[in-house]
Amino acid sequence: MIKYATIGTAVAALAGCVSVDVDDTNFATNVSHYGGMTVGGVELPFSKAVIVGNTIYLAGEVGIDPETGSIAPGGTGPETTQIFANLERTLNTFDADLSDLVKCTVYLGDMEDYGKMNAAYAAALPDPKPARATVGVSGLAVGAHLEIDCIAVTS
Repeated sequence: MIKYATIGTAVAALAGCVSVDVDDTNFATNVSHYGGMTVGGVELPFSKAVIVGNTIYLAGEVGIDPETGSIAPGGTGPETTQIFANLERTLNTFDADLSDLVKCTVYLGDMEDYGKMNAAYAAALPDPKPARATVGVSGLAVGAHLEIDCIAVTS
C-alpha cells in the first residue's frame, strides 16, 4: 500500500514539472457568420452558415423552394433534392460545392421514408459521399418531412 502511495505522489509531483511553450497565435481562428434566415417574413434566430478557418458549418435546411417560399411538393424525395440545391447555393457563396461536404445529419420525420430520402440523397451528392447519420424525429418545422445539416471543409 505504501509503495502505491509513493508512486502516486511521485506521479503527481512530476506532472507539475511539465513545461509547454505555446504560441497563442497558432490558436487564433477567424469566425464568420453568414446571413440570418427568414421564412415567411420571420427572421430566424440563427446563421445560415458559420465559417471557422476552412470549415463551413451549415445550418439545418428543410426543403423550402426559395422561389415560392414553400416546401417543395411531392414529399421526402423532392424535399431532399431541394435541400441539396439550397445547400449548394449557400456553399457556392464560399467558393465551395457539395463535393466539399464531409459530414451530414439527416433528421427524418418518418423512418418509413428512409428509402425515398436515401435515393434522392445518393442522386444529389457526388462520390465519395460524406459521412452521415440519420435519426428519426417526432416533428419538424413548417411541416417538412426531413431536415439536413452538414459540415464542409475547403482546401
